[in-house]
Amino acid sequence: MRDVISELLESWQSGEIVGMGTVVQAIRSAPRPPGASMLVAADGTVSGSVSGGCVEGAVYELSQEVVADGTPVLQRYGFSDDEAFAVGLTCGGIIDVFVEPISRETFPELADVAADIRDGRPVAVATVIEHPDAQWLGRRLIVRPDSVQGSLGLRRADDAVADDVGGLLAAGSTSVLTYGPRGERMDTGMRVFVNSYQPKPRMIVFGAIDFAAAVARQGAFIGYHVTVCDARPVFTTKARFPQADEVVVSWPHHYLQNELDANRIDNRTVICVLTHDPKFDVPVLDLALRLEGAQRPAYIGAMGSRVTHEDRLIRLREVGLSDEHLARLSSPIGLDLGGRTPEETAVSVAAEIIALRWGGGGDRLTDTNRRVHHGRTPAEDVDHLAT
Repeated sequence: MRDVISELLESWQSGEIVGMGTVVQAIRSAPRPPGASMLVAADGTVSGSVSGGCVEGAVYELSQEVVADGTPVLQRYGFSDDEAFAVGLTCGGIIDVFVEPISRETFPELADVAADIRDGRPVAVATVIEHPDAQWLGRRLIVRPDSVQGSLGLRRADDAVADDVGGLLAAGSTSVLTYGPRGERMDTGMRVFVNSYQPKPRMIVFGAIDFAAAVARQGAFIGYHVTVCDARPVFTTKARFPQADEVVVSWPHHYLQNELDANRIDNRTVICVLTHDPKFDVPVLDLALRLEGAQRPAYIGAMGSRVTHEDRLIRLREVGLSDEHLARLSSPIGLDLGGRTPEETAVSVAAEIIALRWGGGGDRLTDTNRRVHHGRTPAEDVDHLAT
């Protein structure tokens, strides 16, 4: 829903009823992830996408039917062969799409949820997508770290779902939960789609150099909240880094320590050290590589040649870092793309971050037989279907 929230809120505020299709489950090489949405406005205008074009026509027609009928529908789209589904995905995957009418009546909490998403406050929307009683379809809970809004219609179900959704929200996870029709655990009959909205993950770029400007652009492009930090005010300006959300003049290790003290570093944070200067990069890497638990970054990379890398390792060992600590460092930074320019280097850095996030190997797809889209293993796909 995040990708169409502006258009959705505009229609909602005008009192219109719109049809919204949302991917709630994706299997194998599905083109869009769970949470991707497509809107069909009252005038027929389409916003967003659930498949990149493969099944948009079918979802468009179903959205119009749902708006006219008023009853949400869960529809599966997959292979277009004799044994599979009516509308196929060209990529060979499978998606489940929940199509529902959205209006002030069906989603009275939308304005509050939109404000949370806009302002970066954690919020999760839990929607009933399958139930023996059609009247339950589309009912939802809005779960925040300190509150629950709405009701599924039964206290037992509310309590069970709210408890589980709180855990998913804390982890920033989007998933489908399964219960009995009245919220019974270890039972089936009701499925609830949980769409968690967390603030953007952070990318912190240390070093106000040309390569940093390119890395900041790539970071913003792939969805990070980007901070550029350097101790040299003459280079560390918003004019030089227009794509960065924040530009901070500070010694890198001082800034990182302040962010740690404020609990603004987590397991989704990526850190790129591009300074090329030991007096800057050794102290900040010494701090970053020692982090554990909830404050251990997802990625720590440092730029430099092979010679610079070897010298950096010596210096980091001298300040007490172990081989285990140093194994967390991506240095030289990025994947081996053969790039030379700042922009090409930034693409290699972004590619490495994406590969580590989803478990990709960084190989040419034409040379592999692995699934195109990562996220779950095939065995996990089977387990997910079983639930």
